[in-house]
Amino acid sequence: QVQLVESGGGLVQAGGSLRLACAASGRTSSIERSIDFMGWFRQAPGKEREFVAAISLGSAITTYADSVKGRFTISRENAKNTVALHMNNLKPEDTAVYYCAVDLHYRPLPTTERSAYDYWGQGTQVTVSS
Repeated sequence: QVQLVESGGGLVQAGGSLRLACAASGRTSSIERSIDFMGWFRQAPGKEREFVAAISLGSAITTYADSVKGRFTISRENAKNTVALHMNNLKPEDTAVYYCAVDLHYRPLPTTERSAYDYWGQGTQVTVSS
């Protein structure tokens, strides 16, 4: 099992910034291994959960949804298996519950596919007022 703890959500005005953080802990099956990819997804009321950003913890290669490119940055933190999502120039349409997720599979690059992620956090609310 892998446990994910998210933090940093809140209420902000349009144009403002927020920083989300996610720390992963635990081990999978009987083989201790490093987590290769971590990602962020979001789900607005009445909508499907959608990809936001992902990062390879080894190479730091990142990928972003078009809707957040240039505004959001995903990064590795100093603590092991911890990532942050820096959100700038927030818009009301960014309002959603943001979920952190872990992908334990071997891949050359981070994936945007929701089904590829193995473990999920509980989510943290981000509300952007106009």
